Amino acid sequence: MTTATYTVSGMTCEHCVHAVTEELTAVPGVSSVDIDLNPGNDSRVSVTSEAPLDVEQVRAAVDEAGYDLK
Repeated sequence: MTTATYTVSGMTCEHCVHAVTEELTAVPGVSSVDIDLNPGNDSRVSVTSEAPLDVEQVRAAVDEAGYDLK
């Protein structure tokens, strides 16, 4: 297992957290997602997976949820 931390902008509430979590857990190999919500600022997103993830897969999932990976 490996954990990577990303910065996501645009999240403001628990609905945002749910949307990002749902999209990221759909990425193959992802076992858990933990989000430290910082409303109105950049939020920290930790993703645990079986193997290191391609950052473009993570970016696409975050984008699908409507937010920006920094």
